[in-house]
Amino acid sequence: MSVIGNILWIIFGGWFMALLWLLFGALACLSVIGIPWGRACFVMAGFAFMPFGYESISRETLYGKSDIGTGLPGMVGNAVWFLLAGFWIAIAHAATAVALTLTIVGIPFAWQHIKLAELALFPIGKTIVPCEVAAEARRRRAAEELDRKRNGA
Repeated sequence: MSVIGNILWIIFGGWFMALLWLLFGALACLSVIGIPWGRACFVMAGFAFMPFGYESISRETLYGKSDIGTGLPGMVGNAVWFLLAGFWIAIAHAATAVALTLTIVGIPFAWQHIKLAELALFPIGKTIVPCEVAAEARRRRAAEELDRKRNGA
């Protein structure tokens, strides 16, 4: 089902949003300071090109530990990103989602745009994985939390 969804996504304009992510990535890479954001944009462009079957997840949830992107530096990076690019990309995804909800066929695509808009706002500290991997990481994380609470830690 993911393959069909991705093919229809590309046909009905998903490629345009991937190009938007690539554009912001290229702009970010114009300065040395922007290269980490540019790299993240290129990853998100791949996700925006074929979003069905994949989802974004916090690296902390996936790996079970914090890193520089999930801590305070990541929060600062997300704030800078939001001001310079994230807001505008999110607006583009949200506007596209609103237009797609006007048709019954477009509703699944609109939902993908809403998920991409949320990701566009704060992408630092996130990674893209297959849906099954994300579900297993969340299940494992919940089991660890339950064990921790049972053991009184």
